[in-house]
Formats: sequence, C-alpha cells, structure tokens
Amino acid sequence: MQQRSTKTLYSYWNEIRGARSTPERRDIDPTRIRDALAHTFILESIDGIEFSFRLAGSHICATYCRELKTRPFSSLWALGDHDALETLMRAVTEDHAVALVTFEGQTERGEKLGFEMALFPLRHNGVTTTRMLGGLTALDAPYWLGIHPIIDQRITGLRLIWPDDRDTMTPEGYRKAMTDDIAAVVNDTHTPLPSTVSGFSARRYAHLAVIDGGKA
Repeated sequence: MQQRSTKTLYSYWNEIRGARSTPERRDIDPTRIRDALAHTFILESIDGIEFSFRLAGSHICATYCRELKTRPFSSLWALGDHDALETLMRAVTEDHAVALVTFEGQTERGEKLGFEMALFPLRHNGVTTTRMLGGLTALDAPYWLGIHPIIDQRITGLRLIWPDDRDTMTPEGYRKAMTDDIAAVVNDTHTPLPSTVSGFSARRYAHLAVIDGGKA
C-alpha cells in the first residue's frame, strides 16, 4: 500500500473487525476516517455479482468528472479485465480477503496516470455479498486530474491480503481461479511487468502481477 488514504482505510477496517474476518457495515464511523473520505466509496449489490456505487467520495467523482452513485462498478474497467476483477471481488465477498489493485487510467487526450485501489469486505444484514468498502487514490496529482476525465483503465497489479481466520473456501482455490481467469482474458502482447512490484515478489501473468500478501 503506497497511499496514505489506503493505509488509513486498511488500518481502520482492521481495527473495527477485531478477531472477526470482516466488520459489520454499521460499525463504520465516517468521522474516524475523515481524512480518507474523499477517496472512499461503498459498493452495493442485490445478487452478489453485479456491484454498483452506493456512494463515492469527491476526489473519486472528480477523477471521472461525473457523479458515480448508482453507476455499475464494472463500467469503469476495460472489458478484458472484467473476469479477473470479478474473481478478485469473489475473494473479497466470499473469502473475506482485502484486495489491493493498481491500475493505469487514461483520458481521451491520451494522458495516463497510475492509481491504487483497495476493496474491503463488509457484513450487512448477516451476509458479506451485498456491501463492499473501497478506497481509490491517484499516485500523482497532474494539473489535468479533475478536468479531463479518466475514460479507460487497465489493471496492472493485484494483491490479496487474507484474514487470519479462514472459515470458507481455501485461499489456494481463489488464487488458482484468479490466475486462470487472468491468463484466459489477457493477451500476451502487453509489456511484461518486473518480477517485483512495490518491493514485493510477484508472479507474472501477461501484463498483470499477482502478489500474495499477509496481514503483516
């Protein structure tokens, strides 16, 4: 995790969950994450598969130059990344992992910028498949950010941080499913990533890097 807002959300999420694999939605106190609210979003789903924005912070909406409330989360992403992203989100909702995603966004003028995004599981009305807490922050602040909208984005790296208590499907199952999906949907013409990402050892799958992380 590179960005202060991401670290703030992760620290707070970890604090309020305690010994549980995921906290309750009602446990969240926005005043405790005031400094990160502009970079925070919540996703909601009816069927546990398709997620839409329930709310999104001001910096996130400014990145896309539009209000994101009720918009499908998948609409932000390139079609080739949908299968990998859906598999990653299942690891969050079903196995209560924290997902850390890096991606490159591009404007219609060809301007490019890196971003860091984190997805955190939440329990709501007894289930973990209808709500998800998230954070999204740009890695830099160019003059055009908030003026020229990001219209296309591609995943550049993935990392899953598993909870200490695992009482659902084993992490190995999701790791295999995720890497199989990545290999199936990404062609091999992209420039390979280095074998390390942000100091972590990475396994490469075409243009994606998968990093297995722990709580520490």
